[in-house]
Amino acid sequence: MHQRSNRGLTLVLAVACGLTVANLYYSQPLLDLIAGSFGVSQGAATVVVTLTQVGYVIGLLFLLPLGDLLESRTLATRTLVATAVALLLTAVSPVFGLFLAVSVLVGITSVVAQVLVPLAADLAPPEQRGRSVGRVMSGLVLGILLARTVSSLVADLLGWRAIYFISAALMLVLAVVLRWVVPERPPGHTAGYRSLLASMAALVREEPVLRRRALCQATMFGAFTAFWTAIAYELIDEHGFSQGQIAVFALIGAGGAVAAPLGGRFADRGRGRALSGVMLLLSSVTLLAAGIGHRSVVLLAVAGVLLDFAVQCHQVLGQHVVFALRPGARARVNTVYMTTIFVGGALSSAITGVVHEAYGWTGVCAFGAVLPLIGLALWARGEWIAKRADQGTVSTILPRA
Repeated sequence: MHQRSNRGLTLVLAVACGLTVANLYYSQPLLDLIAGSFGVSQGAATVVVTLTQVGYVIGLLFLLPLGDLLESRTLATRTLVATAVALLLTAVSPVFGLFLAVSVLVGITSVVAQVLVPLAADLAPPEQRGRSVGRVMSGLVLGILLARTVSSLVADLLGWRAIYFISAALMLVLAVVLRWVVPERPPGHTAGYRSLLASMAALVREEPVLRRRALCQATMFGAFTAFWTAIAYELIDEHGFSQGQIAVFALIGAGGAVAAPLGGRFADRGRGRALSGVMLLLSSVTLLAAGIGHRSVVLLAVAGVLLDFAVQCHQVLGQHVVFALRPGARARVNTVYMTTIFVGGALSSAITGVVHEAYGWTGVCAFGAVLPLIGLALWARGEWIAKRADQGTVSTILPRA
């Protein structure tokens, strides 16, 4: 009975993560429509993606740590109400400047997804933690991937602003559901908000595995962001896609959602270290292939699936490791981990706009392919340190990366 109840709660958390994180990605396939609606260039429209992710980083830094200080259910439901308000403001923005400003607010409040991931880890038995986080991450991944398809279809039928009205309503419904089904969880930190923020600096300083894992995933997410930020321009300009066809194309990326539970199972079995390196290499090769074979829509679709698979699998492998570092500070650990990742994504989206203007799709793919190679170098260093520790040549006992 307990196991069945836990699975039902995990499903609710997965859906909640998917619906909230989708707010960050609705704009990606709509950039051409947004540019036309406000009379700005494609490069200027790309700033929407960057600022939404900047907002998410702000939320990660200053809202997510509250998961260790406040009761998680209350934090999540109240933030969802704020998300609904921000989405409504986005939907009715009459000028581009206001639209950009409220996009930051959407990013800040959509951090609810990351409040719920550590909660799933806390509620799961230790031997099933990887699977539970993997299932919740599957919902989050589907939210990321299906957001592009849903927003394209809605825009094709009702205009690009409609998706923001619809999502605002969903956030209010979700707040009610979470209030009803999620159990209360007493916070693990009582020293105050300032102390909470200061302790994150100590985490960064004292946990080299956390630093390395976060930076590796930041390079992966940067590659992911580069691909999906520029792909709509490539499909419209070079292949003559309509908004509906872009929606179908974005749907193929949903196949990458199987990576999250798969990564969780491998992590529970202790096989995550080598698989991390494989995923980093796979993402780099995939982007190179997408740049070389961009004239083939089929190859671009396959690249989208493989890239999403690699990024999401690597994410779960990393979370399995970092959540085990400080069980009493998982919200703060997740803050450091996810903030680093989304800083990488925001920087990547900003650079992608510039690179696309100057060098087109091929330049974007070359830029994206370099990022996971940087992560691969970090992974290799972590393996070298772990190997020396296993051989007893390192004086301190280091956590395995």
